[in-house]
Amino acid sequence: MKLRLSKRALQEDFQGDFVKMMLEVAAKGNLISFAGGLPNPSSFPVEAVKEACIKVLSNNGAGALQYNSVDGYLPLREFIANRYKKSGINLEAKDIVITNGSQQALDIISSVLVDAGDNIMLEDPSYLAALQTFHLYNANIQTVNLKEDGADVEEVKNVIEKYNPKFFYSIPTFQNPTGITYTNEVREKIANIVKKSDTFFVEDNPYGELRFKGEHQNSFGKLLGEQAILLGTFSKTVAPGLRLGWIASPVKELVTKMKEYKQLVDMHTNIFSQMVVAEYLKNNDYDEHIKTIIDLYGKQCNCMLECLDKYMPKDMHWTHPEGGMFIWATLPKGLDAIELGKRATEAGVAVTAGEPFYERKRGEGTFRLNYTNSSFENIDKGISILAKVIEDMKKSQ
Repeated sequence: MKLRLSKRALQEDFQGDFVKMMLEVAAKGNLISFAGGLPNPSSFPVEAVKEACIKVLSNNGAGALQYNSVDGYLPLREFIANRYKKSGINLEAKDIVITNGSQQALDIISSVLVDAGDNIMLEDPSYLAALQTFHLYNANIQTVNLKEDGADVEEVKNVIEKYNPKFFYSIPTFQNPTGITYTNEVREKIANIVKKSDTFFVEDNPYGELRFKGEHQNSFGKLLGEQAILLGTFSKTVAPGLRLGWIASPVKELVTKMKEYKQLVDMHTNIFSQMVVAEYLKNNDYDEHIKTIIDLYGKQCNCMLECLDKYMPKDMHWTHPEGGMFIWATLPKGLDAIELGKRATEAGVAVTAGEPFYERKRGEGTFRLNYTNSSFENIDKGISILAKVIEDMKKSQ
């Protein structure tokens, strides 16, 4: 029999190759890995989730194991809506669809908004798995550069006026991969531009709760109302293995179409996980739990920044995040980040080269560092090894 795969399955997947590499690296125990985006497992509320599982099965075991609504578990959606209201975003439970992680949310949004050849707008660099998803839908991706205070406002204006994109996908708070956060001033300027268009602003916010210094910035949900589609997840604040995320929008027709697509694909998100998380949230102090994560990640980030200052060549530079999980570093001129990745792996340290985070750019000499899943000892050891590899590369130029 001749296997006849679809063109979609056969199309090149530059980002996908790097995702596979990062997952393979994460599975190896003999490397110090700064490559993935893994939360620290010491933050997982194992005992509290265990108790929640027992309560769910004891109180409504049959319901937890039965088919359920595509919308998602109502108490969980109410919890999410109430947190939005506390931050000035007027959303109800009916505006929220629970997804199989926020990754599925990207697929759902693409399926209901993007036809082949449609223009969409992304930051450059952007989340590599988002690029991967949008490529599957054959979108024309227009990019805007990132500055220290957020997306280049003039470029956003120009792209909207020239290409009329269906949406602007952005991670404006502790951006992946750069760690950059848009200032309120930039947010307001971009919101005013978007208001004059038919472009949705898709705000992906997986890291927003993880601020360890500085001040919280306004959500685009507050600034744009119906023009904002909000994505969230419990992967970074409870546990990624539960695979629970969500999409939120007050536009009824859009939410209806998203639910229709999701029901076709998977009926509904794992109801047992939803009920367990809802039970956990009901019986535990979620904000206090997040504070423990913030305290840990802040210390890990400071440790990595101190090690970068201590060991790295003076002609390198990197971002200084106020939260989230990543630092974005730029190599000395002329050095290749993919080559760095290969040599660093051989030396016992894994990093992620910047190339897959860009739509078109190559050879930028950038790479991403994750600090949340390493001990202080390994951060120091790993950065010192990485610095030596970079110095050796400089000498061989």
